[in-house]
Amino acid sequence: MGSIVCMNLVKRYGDVTALDGVSFKVDAGEVVGLLGPNGSGKSTTMKILLGFVRPDGGYALVDGVNPVEDPVEVRRRVGYVPENIVLYESLTPKEYFEFVARVRGLTREEYEDRVVKFVKAFEIEEYMDVLITALSKGSKQKVALISALLHEPDVLILDEPLMGLDATSARIFKEYLRMRALRGAAVLLSTHIMEIAEKICDRIVLLHRGRVVVSGSVEEVKSGLESLEEVLLKVTGISGELREVVEALS
Repeated sequence: MGSIVCMNLVKRYGDVTALDGVSFKVDAGEVVGLLGPNGSGKSTTMKILLGFVRPDGGYALVDGVNPVEDPVEVRRRVGYVPENIVLYESLTPKEYFEFVARVRGLTREEYEDRVVKFVKAFEIEEYMDVLITALSKGSKQKVALISALLHEPDVLILDEPLMGLDATSARIFKEYLRMRALRGAAVLLSTHIMEIAEKICDRIVLLHRGRVVVSGSVEEVKSGLESLEEVLLKVTGISGELREVVEALS
């Protein structure tokens, strides 16, 4: 049973305040969408949760572990997919999955059972012995997803995980996230595609200029508006500018 807690997180880069008192939580069984325009603080929040960045104020807990105090333990418990994936491209997917399984301490039986299911589900059997460097962007994304899921973590932190996926693989992944949540995982998902967040998230946390400006269930956040996209445009003050731009183009 996983969980994520962010409490009054503050992070400054020189004169720039990337996070200004960000607080939210993700309980076991929830898929929470962390949304916002570029520069709103989403990636900084995720890096703090994983122990890659130290906050200047506040604290975070991932499955009860403080990432500042024990970043290695946090990363052991988490399945993480960054926006810009980094893989050992001199390996084949098969070699890479075997490497990940050893690092994660999976038994041979666990590894073989899981990798067969994931590889078949995401349809990359024919690429298992091809060097990762020769794979398409979509296939590399599948490799990153599978490697993050192999140890069946109770906490998933996903930054644009569907980028480059075909429609079938995207649908399979979304269904898998719901299944993991039903089994007690805590899922934090960042995406720029509002339709995806609207369909699969239980709650939304919307950041703007380093602060939480809206938080609640999808319906609460929409509050009479037709879509999450409209909410984002409204709270960030972009809607009026957008109309002017579209009218100028037309």
